[in-house]
Amino acid sequence: MNVAKSVSVKGAKAPLSVLEGANAASPFAQSDSPVQLQGSVPTLAEDGLEGDLADGVATESELRTMSVAVAQHGERLDRTLAELVPEFSRSYLQQLLGQGLVTLNGREVSKPSTRVKAGDAVVLEMRPTLQSQAFRPESMPIDVVYEDAHLLVINKPAGLVVHPAPGNWSGTLLNGLLGRDERAALVPRAGIVHRLDKDTSGLMVVARDRSTMDALVSMIAARDVSRKYLALAHKPWVGNGLRSVNAPIGRDPRNRLRMAVVDLSAHAGKAARTDIRLLQSCELGCWVECTLHTGRTHQIRVHMASLGHALVGDVLYGGSAVGAMQRQALHAYRLAFRHPVTGDDLVLQAPVPADMRLALSDWGLSYNP
Repeated sequence: MNVAKSVSVKGAKAPLSVLEGANAASPFAQSDSPVQLQGSVPTLAEDGLEGDLADGVATESELRTMSVAVAQHGERLDRTLAELVPEFSRSYLQQLLGQGLVTLNGREVSKPSTRVKAGDAVVLEMRPTLQSQAFRPESMPIDVVYEDAHLLVINKPAGLVVHPAPGNWSGTLLNGLLGRDERAALVPRAGIVHRLDKDTSGLMVVARDRSTMDALVSMIAARDVSRKYLALAHKPWVGNGLRSVNAPIGRDPRNRLRMAVVDLSAHAGKAARTDIRLLQSCELGCWVECTLHTGRTHQIRVHMASLGHALVGDVLYGGSAVGAMQRQALHAYRLAFRHPVTGDDLVLQAPVPADMRLALSDWGLSYNP
């Protein structure tokens, strides 16, 4: 018979669990894919990477004291641990071993291959991972353009990451939404239904309840949400002022950090369409409005670069900075859709950010679409 008990040791209060209010997992739990808020919908973050053990973060640890059963006599320690605490992934338990956080009969042990005996006393000190701490409320300013009982539309500033992911486990929009409204913890991903890149500014719609979220996800998939962007790009525009780019996008086969227009007969990818309308052009570049019909990763950035018009500041796709415009010059300025609950037609706009206005001024262009 296995005997186990746990006790919390020094540190701050454990952060809000991602699943608190649902089938709440321990904040120390670690799985092989990103944890989600309550509900089962496709995750926005595609990187299912293990989090590293939190280093230098004031967090609560938990001690588990267990006894090796007769049936486990002679097993490897890592396998025994996986059986004694099956709620944790083997990779997480191996991290604990490597950190010297497991003792066997009072002696620290770090080798997963160590053999155990029936009756051995195993003490496991569990520490939160950065990933397990990601989904906790944080206080931050959020520019709300529209809000009702069912949804809100926010104007995201450039530099704000939307969803926790490797390298950005805190300080994201999701953290801010959890801090702004307790109800957000009851909705998958705090109600986020679509993303903007970190350095893209502009409008995003966020659901405040599950039924509204499901409706918005379906509307976006059915292309019933109009999303328009403003972009400043290198090189003067030549030819027709209206252009539709219908070109599939996939991972760049020459550089896995980028996306690219791909040949679907040779590479994996998905159909993508962007309509582009010229607003102004000069000898240095062009100011355009882009309408999304699909929502592929980096879609506008890739389609504009494929036309020879890399976005200002978009170093990844061949652009360079212009004055104050040190990030990609892309702004989601207009969002229009029928409210999924009230049926009202919503048309919302966000003003052009200061860095884009300055870059336009440097080129002698105006910013009214």
